[in-house]
Formats: sequence, C-alpha cells, structure tokens
Amino acid sequence: MPKFLLSLIFICTTTFMWAQDSQQEKLEQRKAQIQQEIRDNEKMLQSVKKKEKSAVNVILIQANKIKLKEKLINTTAKQEKLLTNDIYINQLKVNKLKRELKILKEDYAKMILKSYKSRSEQSRAMFILSSESFLQAYKRAQYLKQYTAFRKNQGLEIQSKSSQLLDYNAKLDGQRQVKKKIIAENNKERIALEAEKKEQQKLVNSIKKDKNKIIADTRSKQQEAKRIDRQIDRLIREAIAEANRKAALEKAKDNPGSTASTGPVSSSKIALTPEGKILAADFKANRGKLPWPVEKGFISLGYGDQPHPLVPSLTVHNSGVEITTEQGANARAVFEGEVSSIIVLSPINRAVMIQHGDYFTVYQNLSQVFVNKGDKVNIKQSIGKVRTSGDTGKTIIKFLILQNTSNNNPEGWLQNR
Repeated sequence: MPKFLLSLIFICTTTFMWAQDSQQEKLEQRKAQIQQEIRDNEKMLQSVKKKEKSAVNVILIQANKIKLKEKLINTTAKQEKLLTNDIYINQLKVNKLKRELKILKEDYAKMILKSYKSRSEQSRAMFILSSESFLQAYKRAQYLKQYTAFRKNQGLEIQSKSSQLLDYNAKLDGQRQVKKKIIAENNKERIALEAEKKEQQKLVNSIKKDKNKIIADTRSKQQEAKRIDRQIDRLIREAIAEANRKAALEKAKDNPGSTASTGPVSSSKIALTPEGKILAADFKANRGKLPWPVEKGFISLGYGDQPHPLVPSLTVHNSGVEITTEQGANARAVFEGEVSSIIVLSPINRAVMIQHGDYFTVYQNLSQVFVNKGDKVNIKQSIGKVRTSGDTGKTIIKFLILQNTSNNNPEGWLQNR
C-alpha cells in the first residue's frame, strides 16, 4: 500500500479517536453539571417540603427533578454508546496487531533458522571470497550487513508491536470496566427515576380533591400577573417617550430652526442614540449566551401560554419565565445597562427594570433592591435579593426580556445549563 495512503488512514483514525475522546470529556462534564443541578434541586425540594402547606409546589419542583434525571440518563446512554464505539475500534486495532505480529514472528523464525544453518564465519567469508569480482564481493558484504540490520530491526519491530498490543489490551480492559460502571449507573438512575415518578403520581392524586381551589388560586394569580404586566408596559412606554423627548431636544439644539422638539414622540419604539445602537447590538449578539439572573435554579414556569402542570384544562399565560432558586439568592443583571425603573409591586415585592439600548430586562419578586434609578450596572452585578414566599417556602424570580414593548422568550436568550 502506498505510504501516503497509510499516512492518510493513520491521520483519519487519530483524528476520529481524538474527536471521540473530546466528546466523551464533554459528556462527562455535562453529566457532572446535571448531577450538581439534581443535588441543588433536591436541596430546594427538602427546604420547600418543610414549609409547604400544600403539595402543589412540591410537585412542580419534583417535576424538574424528574426532567434532570431523564437528562442524566440520556447523557449516560450517550457515554455508553461512545465507549462501545471506542471499544470496537480498539478491538479492530488489537486484531490487526495480532495478525501483523504473527506474520512478523513467522518471518523472523524463518530468518533465524536460515541464519543458524549458515551461522559459521567461514560460510560468510566463503560467500564473499567466492565472488567473481571486487564489486560483487563488496555488494555481498553490504548485503550481509543489511541482512543483519534487517534482522535486528525485525526484532525491534516485534518488541514494539508486542508493547502496543499490551497497551491496547490494557486500554480495552479499562474501557470495558468504565462501560460496566456506566451501565450500572444508568440502571440505578432508571430505578430512581421510576421511584420519583411513582412519588410524583401519589402527590398528584393527593391534590385532586383541591382542583377547584387550584383553579381559583391560579386565576387570581393570573389576574395579578396581568396587572403587573400592564404596569411594566406603562413604565416602558414612559421610558421610551422620555428617551425620545431627550433625543428630540438634543436634535433641536443642533438644528435651532427645527420643530422636532415640539411634535409628539413615539412611546412604542425608542429612537436610539449612537451609543444606544451599540449597546442594543451587543445585547442582541449575545442571544443564547446571557448568564442566568440567578446563580442557581431552574425554570419552573416557561414563557407564553401553556397548560397548568396539575390541571391541564387550565391555560396559564406567562410574559417571562419563572425561575425557582435557593433561599437567600441574589438577582443579578444579565447584561450591562442602565436602571430605568424601580417598581414597587406590593409592600414586600419589588422589581428592577434595566435598559440595554432598545431592550429591557425586568427582574420581579425581589424583597430588597441594591440599585437606584439611573445607576449603570455591569453584567452579573447583584441588583437585589429574591423574595422567599412565607406561604410556600419557594424562592422564585420572574424574569422578562422585551424589545421596546414586545415581549421575548427569555429561554432563547439565556445560556444552556
């Protein structure tokens, strides 16, 4: 086989194996991350169980734990599949090395036998002296020298391939042990998942009698959410109108004859300054990469219209996402910007609204606020403390992203966990 073809096969195999190792490492990291999320979720679940007066919120947190378990099982299954592929490839290499080693040993044995039969120095000397010319004698001497070197190299090659074979066999043994461990872990997680689902079903059955109360509470909360959404919409429109008036006044200063400052201004779309355009473009460029508004947590209620998790016939609307986090957690800015409003939603509930060009982020359900209107904030800066409900024991932040007055799904903007 041509040398360049052998080199190409070697490069392709090495690259594939490197890619497999890299993917395995990423899966291991993701697995560790999911396991940490499960531990955090369990911690929150135990905290809520101690304070919870009904099973409703326990069910919501446990539902997320079940999702995390399913993710963990899928990740472990991917690891098992990759290991199976690696084992198959390494087994092919072992088989190939065994065949090559067998041929080498057979050739080497024949060569040793031949050397044994013509081992005497007299035979070698006669082989050279019987030459018909000096040139032929020289060539025969070179041949004997090359033959000796070739025999030595074959011996070294046998040693090298034997060593490789031992390494691959050891690697295979290690991979088989890891695969065995992963399969055992997966089976254990599947059993735990089934137990979680059974416990979940028991809780669901236990609250069926409270269905009417759940519906009444949900509708009451939905009305409250709509009132808050209207308040936020009004404040954003006021911020847009104020920014547009300022922009019109600045324009009037530069053009004394202009009447732009006296006309009506838009309250639905902000006229961006050059700096505002840069900030908005930077914010948009980070879609899918923004940090979460809390360090730890999970989305317990998604964006938009969706069936109630316990009463599927009841539709729930959410203008943002609700993230359940741990007690005492701080809310943090997901991007640099300027605090445009501090909203008092109730005596124990506040919200912070931050402007990023023509984008706004809103952080609801804060018991304390650490910033003031007009403050410049940096990414991941703590802006307040998330409120823990005295009734449910849950610590939830509601997070919104809007462009001008249009709501966006925050899940598409936050980085994957």
